[in-house]
Amino acid sequence: MNVVAGVIGGGSFGTAIANLLIENQPTALFIRRPEVLKVARATGICAGQVLNPNIILTDDPIELCQATALFPVVPSQNMAEVLQRFAPLLTLDHMLVHGVKGLDAQYSGPGVRTMSELIHALTGSTKIGCLAGPNLAREIAEGKPAATVVASQNPDVLEYIPGLLRSPRFQVLIAEDLRGIELAGVLKNIMAIAAGALHGFELGENAKALLINRAMVEMIHIGRHLGGSLASFLGAAGLGDLMATCSSVNSRNFTVGMWLSEGKSLQEIELLMEETAEGVETTRVVFKILEAQGLKAPITKMVYKVLYDGFPAREAIDVLMKVPVREDIDFI
Repeated sequence: MNVVAGVIGGGSFGTAIANLLIENQPTALFIRRPEVLKVARATGICAGQVLNPNIILTDDPIELCQATALFPVVPSQNMAEVLQRFAPLLTLDHMLVHGVKGLDAQYSGPGVRTMSELIHALTGSTKIGCLAGPNLAREIAEGKPAATVVASQNPDVLEYIPGLLRSPRFQVLIAEDLRGIELAGVLKNIMAIAAGALHGFELGENAKALLINRAMVEMIHIGRHLGGSLASFLGAAGLGDLMATCSSVNSRNFTVGMWLSEGKSLQEIELLMEETAEGVETTRVVFKILEAQGLKAPITKMVYKVLYDGFPAREAIDVLMKVPVREDIDFI
């Protein structure tokens, strides 16, 4: 097998990325669940998407690591387990660019640990990056125009990876603030849960616009405290992704919010979810940091109360409307 790019994870986003990559170079898709791999090979369909027939399907890490560019796209809670299988096979030449908008929930140190930091801790690699932005997998799979941000502190990654992904319908931007870009993608999932609930209650476009505005301010407040730059939150990976996920029923986190508006509990929602909604666990991790460090973040705290304390979603929105705000923008 002579492949240039390898995607780790046959979920909706991983499959969509594999279908993009194969347009430019030989690509392999690693599917870790035997039953999913068997169906994909038999039907040519994975995660509800038709696979390009030229994609090589595999469950062999050795086979996949023949690729120079690897794209881990698995739920954050599975990242450590998956990477431990690949770590002994990685060399200094491998580039690892993840597409996971979640945090390391097992991290017990100060602050939070992003996926790129987890990758570095487990592999020792320095050629690490992430994909972030308005990347709704279903729309990418349907061939609709989209864009992503490739973020990395390594210039080799920023020079090499965009060319693998770019196509007439898929724009690729670059950024050096890896931590900030990751945090932007992570935090907007919390806000998307709130937006989904608001949508479920049919509270209107004015309310949605207000929520997105206050969500942006809150993301910047938290993100800068955790080490991200302002610019990362105002670009495609921040504001762009926030607008997409706070407005689309194709967003898993938005859907979680809609289910909350119907009165479903977190336990019921987890049974309904076919794929991981990263915002659920992210809310718990970020709330813990907010409480420990005394940060003001009313939207995040209300989403936590609804998810984990059973607080009624409609009452949570009423509480947020009563939060006193004097300044519209307080971060410039």
